[in-house]
Parts: sequence; C-alpha cells; structure tokens
Amino acid sequence: MKTTHPYKFEVCANSVASCVEAQKAGADRVELCAGIPEGGTTPSLGDMTVARKLLTTTRLHVIIRPRGGDFLYSPIEQEIMLHDIEAARQIGADGVVFGCLTAEGDVDMPLMQRLMTASKGMSVTFHRAFDMCRNPQQALEDIISLGCDRILTSGAQPTAEKGISLLAQLQQQTQGRIILLAGSGVNETNIARIAAETGIREFHFSARENISSQMQFRNPDVSMGGTVHIDEYSQPVTSSEKVRRTIAALL
Repeated sequence: MKTTHPYKFEVCANSVASCVEAQKAGADRVELCAGIPEGGTTPSLGDMTVARKLLTTTRLHVIIRPRGGDFLYSPIEQEIMLHDIEAARQIGADGVVFGCLTAEGDVDMPLMQRLMTASKGMSVTFHRAFDMCRNPQQALEDIISLGCDRILTSGAQPTAEKGISLLAQLQQQTQGRIILLAGSGVNETNIARIAAETGIREFHFSARENISSQMQFRNPDVSMGGTVHIDEYSQPVTSSEKVRRTIAALL
C-alpha cells in the first residue's frame, strides 16, 4: 500500500524492464517511450502490451510521437498518431502523452482537438512541446481549454531546476485548473528544491543507470548507429533504487 502524500511520481520508462523497475519502487505511473535520445517516440505495440500486462499497481501512460524533431506534424504523421492512440486504448493504457504546435510556435488547436477526441476516456498529458512554444502563458491557457489533464514542462529551460522561475509563475497561473508535471533533470539532489520553490506536486524523472551487456564476443569495428556512435554493449535501464531515493528525497 502506498503512503498517502500530496505528490505524484512519474518515471520516464525507455523499456518494459524500466517499467517494472519503476513499479518496484512505488512510482505512481510511467511514461513509456522508445527513442529516448530523440526525446521519446511512440513505443511498439509489443512494448505497450507487455507493459500493460506487468504493470498492476503503476499506471501506464504512452507517448504518442511518431518521430523525433519538432512538433509540427504532416497529415500522414497525424494519421499515424490517431492510430497509435487507438492502439494505446486497445491495450488498456491509462493515459497518452502528446503535443502539437503550429509553425508559428503556438498550440495547434484543431489537431489537438482531434487527438483529444480520439483520447476520450484516457488521461492526457501535453508533453514538452510546451517548452518550445513562443508564449508559455498563452499556451497554458490554450491547453487548459482543450481539457488536458497535465503539462510536462521544464519551464522552457534545459532542466526543471533551471526553469524554476517560470515553473513557479505557471503554477500560480494555473489556479488549480491543470496539473504541472515538472520534468527534465529531476533527481534526488534537486527534487525537494523544485517542489519548495514552485509549488508543483508532480514530478517526472528517468532514474536510469547503464547495465553492461552479457555478450562475450564483441566487434568494436561496427556500430549499428552508423555515423552516430551508439554503445551496443551498454543498456540504460531505470533503477528501482534510484527511483526510491528520488521519492525519499522529497518525502
């Protein structure tokens, strides 16, 4: 049984294994993503399905992002997002996570309305596309009007700790109309400060550590990333112990 307190903790899970570790540590929910180096992309149907099977006490939210890069989506990408939302619904996801912008840096209201309709019955988080908006205060009002449940944001800075000033302003602006979820660089050393200085009560973090491959034979001359070097013999996985320490640092 989880202790009653005013905070919620979401783990950015890059795999089903990370989902399981987050649940072990008592995370309230996970945001399941693929493509973490790109900022998170839609996970496979297999990932979603197995995560749903294994998560019994932790809620499952799925990112809906067809590619890395910006948040201006083509008609084809929009159709993909609608199908991925339906897939998330079919496997029993508790929530979905997405965000869409116009070329001018505003919230794409018509597209967001379509996605919100498709997501009816699931919790919706507007992700860090928010941090790429030209006017965060107006974007906040637009997102509230759409009926989103929360916004994942670092306060338009590389990390939530650096974004404390704007996060505090936005938290005051919400007046309880939407939840702000502070994310990016949140860890056991700064979570208490972010909470104290912003008034935010929901936090998003990864708490990953690198796990060495068990491969005995290794070919150092080939990289599956091509021109982008990727260490094939190390896998980042959420650490239940790191999640526990981060939660404990606030409680």
